[in-house]
Amino acid sequence: MRSSTPVSSQNTGAGQTPKRVRTLFLSDMHLGSRGAQAKMILEFLDAYDAPTIYLVGDIVDGWRLKKSWYWPQTHNEVVRALLRKADSGTRIIYLPGNHDEFLRDYPGVHFGGIEIIDRVIHVSATGKRYLVIHGDQFDAVITKAKWLAHVGDWAYTWAMGLNSIINFVRRRMGLSYWSLSAVAKSKVKKAVNFIGHFEDTLSVEAQRSGTDGVICGHIHAAANHMMGDVHYLNTGDWVDGCTALVEHDDGEFEVIYWNRPNTLQLTDNRVA
Repeated sequence: MRSSTPVSSQNTGAGQTPKRVRTLFLSDMHLGSRGAQAKMILEFLDAYDAPTIYLVGDIVDGWRLKKSWYWPQTHNEVVRALLRKADSGTRIIYLPGNHDEFLRDYPGVHFGGIEIIDRVIHVSATGKRYLVIHGDQFDAVITKAKWLAHVGDWAYTWAMGLNSIINFVRRRMGLSYWSLSAVAKSKVKKAVNFIGHFEDTLSVEAQRSGTDGVICGHIHAAANHMMGDVHYLNTGDWVDGCTALVEHDDGEFEVIYWNRPNTLQLTDNRVA
């Protein structure tokens, strides 16, 4: 097993040949929100390529857009970059999440070469089967108390605004990026317990589905580890974590931390 990889975009200039991998998994871009790190998403899409890309939910933040319209040019550019990949022959599968749940009304529909599916089974290069799903379907707050989820979304948006201010000051001081969310998740017991419960629940669903593992998003906590006999993988997010999951040609999975050399890494080892 190899450790997950922190990558600096300074080492991946535009125009370089993209690194070719077997599969890319990205989620929780939250395009349409001020927290979306669109420029970093574009850098990543320019640096990596694959014949299959899974968009594992919350790509567009419908909740934010309903409250106030925000759609800068960089967000358009992310959509266009994905459409260009689809037009060049990349298979792109979009599995909606709770923030882009309006797309769940269109299962099986293709738009611009992008296929919408609620859940799917991915077969790795080694023949292992993985349930791919956003994961909000197994979040009790989303399914039983949606109003509370909206309150949480407001609080998270406020925290990310504070995070942006902090990092603006840090950049002016020549300091590296600092993730408020990563620190909070590692320090706050309730957050750690929530993540653990979510991982347990998704692992049980993978077993129920007869798969070897599960690939999900939703909780903005990248992961790549075993839960008993189940391989649990989480793509993370592109709001403050800026992570993606890649499957290499040999069937091994790896979490890529994009431009976050100091991001807290727990047990995200490279696992086949």
